[in-house]
Amino acid sequence: MDVKSIAKGAAAGTAVGVVCYALSSASSKKKHSIKKNAGKALRAAGTVLDEITSAIM
Repeated sequence: MDVKSIAKGAAAGTAVGVVCYALSSASSKKKHSIKKNAGKALRAAGTVLDEITSAIM
């Protein structure tokens, strides 16, 4: 087992879960805002994931 791939999978699953929850519980105006900023959030999550995996290794 590779710890780095496990960490990436866990972080990706968490990010998807948070986005799904946010979209399901938001108003229509808020949904538009969430969708508009989803790309930025995914890039930020990727950066955080890289920082965490480099700290673990």
